[in-house]
Amino acid sequence: MDCDIFAADSFILVFVNMCCFSVADYRSSYGSGAVILDDCNFHESVHLDNFDVDRTLTLVPPDGEFPVMNYRMTQEFKPPFLINSLIEEAGAFKAEVIIKVSAVFPSSITANTIAIQMPLPKYTTRATFELVAGAIGQAADFKETNKRIEWVIKKIVGGSEHTLRAKLTFSQELHGNLTKESGPVSMTFTIPMYNASKLQVKYLQIAKKSSTYNPYRWVRYVTQANSYVARL
Repeated sequence: MDCDIFAADSFILVFVNMCCFSVADYRSSYGSGAVILDDCNFHESVHLDNFDVDRTLTLVPPDGEFPVMNYRMTQEFKPPFLINSLIEEAGAFKAEVIIKVSAVFPSSITANTIAIQMPLPKYTTRATFELVAGAIGQAADFKETNKRIEWVIKKIVGGSEHTLRAKLTFSQELHGNLTKESGPVSMTFTIPMYNASKLQVKYLQIAKKSSTYNPYRWVRYVTQANSYVARL
């Protein structure tokens, strides 16, 4: 199995005041530090006067939610999920699929809204599914229109494994390479309070407070899948 993964994240703030925050553990491809970023860009309201000195950003943000900083990194890092998938012939007109998802983040963290898809050979006519006994909050379906498996899991606790088995029926006898006609397996998910890139906000400070209300200051880390694909 080959897995194509990269980290692409954003810092998001919801403020209507002048504020500044410091990014910890940052370095560009030519700098020094703990996290290597291939590239990054900032919202137009961000002032970068002190960024090269102490990684501090200063801004007067517009109303609502917006990305302060977008960045991308391709250095090696530990992905939150491992996906193992297999498809094997089970007769002239049949095949079996096994998809296993392993959560490699801490057990104190829970991922939610997980959706896994796997394209099947175009001559697939039927699929029946088998989930592990006691599986809760899971559902699998065969989408006949676009010939794919869709497996939805409500939540996954760190350190756990989940397996889906599917039996496929074909309209014609198998002659080609079944693996080349299937996949890749793709996955979408959201993991609150988890940061795959390890880039952190060191502090967040409101430099100019409003006289009419007190803003709520907070930092939230959320990891969402952008391109999470595993080849058979």
